[in-house]
Amino acid sequence: MAKLYFYYSAMNAGKSTVLLQSSYNYRERGMRTLVFTPACDTRAGVGRIESRIGLSGEATPLQSDDQLLDIVRAAHTTLPVACVLVDEAQFLTRIQVEQLSDVADLLRIPVLCYGLRTDFQAQLFPGSAALLALADDLIELKTICHCGRKATMNLRIAADGKAVTEGAQVEIGGNDRYVPMCRRHFKEAVASA
Repeated sequence: MAKLYFYYSAMNAGKSTVLLQSSYNYRERGMRTLVFTPACDTRAGVGRIESRIGLSGEATPLQSDDQLLDIVRAAHTTLPVACVLVDEAQFLTRIQVEQLSDVADLLRIPVLCYGLRTDFQAQLFPGSAALLALADDLIELKTICHCGRKATMNLRIAADGKAVTEGAQVEIGGNDRYVPMCRRHFKEAVASA
């Protein structure tokens, strides 16, 4: 039985690395994967996934109005698809997550989504909220705070290293803009901003 999986974590836990490894494992066995990433994430270039440890790969860039069930069904009709993988899944819409659940249920293709659970204000992203509600399996990937405890929060920082507490939910960035922290240190950083 195919399932919809949501691998979630704070920043710097290796989500993109795990995604690229998973796709490689399928392909090494001669199985076709479809890999998607939101078009808004251009850090490595449009349609590219790049991990912090240097792994990278091509992906199909997604727009918020793309119909994922239709895209996967068309590709699967041409040449069988063994697995669908989505990076930065927090940027999906609820409708797209519902379509991915249909990929698993109707097309019987496993779907592996990787993304953040919450934003810099400790609020769920729309895609993450939908995945937490609809995914068959929820898998937390772990990273650590500077204190050594598990990091569950994403602190947005300014150029001076101080916490940013206001702004748009989506601001693409890496280590220059975000720091993974445990809840305690996140609250302290926000309180001193």
